[in-house]
Amino acid sequence: MVVCLLVATSVMAQNADTLKHIEKLEIAKKKTKSFSGGRDSTLSLTIDTLIMNDRAQLQFFGLKKVTLSVGYAQIGDRVYISGTDGKNNGSHLKIDINFIKLGSLYVLVGGYDANNGTKTFPNGNGGNVQLIYAANGIKPQTVDKKAKNYLLIDTRAGGYRVNPQSDLRNIYSQMRMGSVGRPLGALPQGQIYSGSPGIDGKSSIVSK
Repeated sequence: MVVCLLVATSVMAQNADTLKHIEKLEIAKKKTKSFSGGRDSTLSLTIDTLIMNDRAQLQFFGLKKVTLSVGYAQIGDRVYISGTDGKNNGSHLKIDINFIKLGSLYVLVGGYDANNGTKTFPNGNGGNVQLIYAANGIKPQTVDKKAKNYLLIDTRAGGYRVNPQSDLRNIYSQMRMGSVGRPLGALPQGQIYSGSPGIDGKSSIVSK
């Protein structure tokens, strides 16, 4: 009975929504701040003041869904927010943000390629992104990447960049390394993944 209770508690903790609050987070130029989760985990992150200098990165790894609330955001040029669930799929992001300064921001939750012979998951799906910006702050624009206040959201699935010829060479090379009678033994988990791309994600940009 005790063992069952421990297992159930572990599963609940693993899948539970993690809540985190940070008063101020500043990421220096070209530096990265990462948040990681477990299998199928989610994160609700509130940041009162977020300062991301030029080419800074905010990364979410191993997280299926992230809710990010930012009360005051200073965003430099070529800044990145990205997320993946660790299985080639992009994270689902809900971003509620007040832009006080916005150079250029790239939100990247596209799916990853399967890369037969090395990775153990199929072509990933793109994540869904809902970005809600404060109407009394800066309004992002999505047209001119050379102008200020630029925002790009990438939710494209993995698998579009795969080269079939190269992929086949990779697979045959791995199979030749397998033992007699077990040609797929040298491949990760003994699997070959379809060349079909994943499913594109969706995005929306609204004000509040």
